[in-house]
Amino acid sequence: MKNRVNAFAEDALGNLDATGVAEAIAKKEISVQEAIEAAIQRSEKVDPHLNAIIIKTYDDARKYDQLNTKGAFYGVPTYFKDTDNIKGYPTQMGTGSFAAKKAKRNSKFVNQFLSTGVSYLGKTTLPEFGLLCSTENEKWGITRNPWNTDYTSGGSSSGSAALVASGAVPIASGNDGAGSIRIPAAICGLVGLKPSQHRIYGLDGAELMPIPIVHQGVLTRSVRDTATFFGEAEKFYRNPRMPKLGHVTHPGKKRLRVAFINNLTEGATGHQDADTYNLQLETAKLLESLGHKVEQVPLPIDVDTMVGHFLNYYGFLAYMSSHMGRFVFQSKVDKEQIEPFTMGLSKRFKANALRLPSSIRAMRKMGKECSRQFENYDVIMTPVLSHKTPKIGHFSPQLAYEEIAKRAVDYASYTGLYNVTGEPAISLPLGADSDGMPLGVQFAAPYGEDKHLLELAFELETAKPWRTLYDA
Repeated sequence: MKNRVNAFAEDALGNLDATGVAEAIAKKEISVQEAIEAAIQRSEKVDPHLNAIIIKTYDDARKYDQLNTKGAFYGVPTYFKDTDNIKGYPTQMGTGSFAAKKAKRNSKFVNQFLSTGVSYLGKTTLPEFGLLCSTENEKWGITRNPWNTDYTSGGSSSGSAALVASGAVPIASGNDGAGSIRIPAAICGLVGLKPSQHRIYGLDGAELMPIPIVHQGVLTRSVRDTATFFGEAEKFYRNPRMPKLGHVTHPGKKRLRVAFINNLTEGATGHQDADTYNLQLETAKLLESLGHKVEQVPLPIDVDTMVGHFLNYYGFLAYMSSHMGRFVFQSKVDKEQIEPFTMGLSKRFKANALRLPSSIRAMRKMGKECSRQFENYDVIMTPVLSHKTPKIGHFSPQLAYEEIAKRAVDYASYTGLYNVTGEPAISLPLGADSDGMPLGVQFAAPYGEDKHLLELAFELETAKPWRTLYDA
């Protein structure tokens, strides 16, 4: 396909996923250094076309053997999203509005990810402060989709998704405050699990948020890589109040009760296009053929009302980022350099600041109303996104705030709900749109039941294997 960027090659990495690379290293079929050098070469090949890397730490990676770190992903090359601190490097948060200082220590999540044995090659791009679902900023440029560089790679974990999908590395970190793992996973053909809130370490400082909506995780090309990551991460730190996940390795035997959320009405936030809705129908039929019970049900809340409250809350986060830089980032933020979308969100908060407590209460109440669906169902199925992948420019942060906000909420109506509830939700690349771009389906489960999602993902991956750029 025109404008496709593919890093897969007949080198040490081949078409292996992270588990496959680790197994090859363990069997001494390839060395750690060979895996790292192959990933560096691949990264250098694709990044001029994708613009996914913000910081390169290749020299650190080449010293990997000195770390003597063992784990299920021993020697596997990866990247970190540039929202987490890595000692000795700045964390720029996708903005040109302040000068980030070198971090004095790793974030908790970085240490947790490193405990799995990975070797990091650098840090990846994101939109300003991670607030938008596409990376198209003036300071760092546009991050493009390797399936077709005319299209966005989503956001906010844009760079990580582009590198994994292209084959540069088999796994990379991401985090998710309103879909920022699941959105790029869906449109780059990847697996993206937003885990239950507090299952693993979160973004440093996020625990101070009134509603801790940001969840850490990874982007992968296979279910087993995602499952292995969470199983290994739990060995480093496990929340004692959370059901143990363990290392999920195969489909579950239990047949599930699946709620298939009805298509929203024309004109409502989240209305699906034909490609998206048809994939939902196909997936429902597939689930039934596998013995699961699928029932169409409506969302128990008014989506437009929920989105309004969510934007008030997001405005609060934008205001804190743009006006409280010395506290949040230990650096002064130049508000003249803030992008229009961020400033628009910030102004929304200022205009509605007194309503923030009521918005928080409403979000919590509506989240509980949605969670009650799990009294009758094991899993809820929705689209990840309302319509197929847009081209670059659709989410340009230089558009008027009102226009880009409308486009963003119309596109990503289904993901933020599970950031509010804290329940796990996964995106699986189960289809493609009429332009040949990947499409994802979202599955959510009750709080703490991440295992149900991984077991279902294993089953669907076997029943309907998805394409990667290696296959395409």
